[in-house]
Amino acid sequence: MCYTVLLSTSSAIDLEQYNSELVTFSNDFSASQATEKLSYQHKWQVSSKSGCSCTFRHLHSTELGFGTPVDWFPEEADEISATLQFIKIIRALVANGAEVDCIDSWESSNKKTTLEELNVDLAQISDEEFRFFENYHFIFNCSTGLKR
Repeated sequence: MCYTVLLSTSSAIDLEQYNSELVTFSNDFSASQATEKLSYQHKWQVSSKSGCSCTFRHLHSTELGFGTPVDWFPEEADEISATLQFIKIIRALVANGAEVDCIDSWESSNKKTTLEELNVDLAQISDEEFRFFENYHFIFNCSTGLKR
């Protein structure tokens, strides 16, 4: 059992050019039911240094919303860095006119995943505030200028 982040975009750019030790984009992955819920033609699996998507910032629900790391909820430095790299790439895609969405799901062999939709206005959150929420379908947009 682990997290899986799948991304789709209208951009034909090869996201593998952004691969690093902490974030890897691959379009060579087995199809899953979640890919059917992605909106755009170009689909990618996003992995972290663990080989799956587990070493990104994650919460189980949206109750706490987006937020910067805090002392009372310890997060690993690599999780924070990997998530920062991911959201910077998303911001660049959106700034260049691409449409982007992604799904963060907890993969379990005994559970069918139900996804909630979440619109993410990049003008309203900073890179440091972004984190994934388990079993959410993120739709990225920008209402005004991008917040950095």
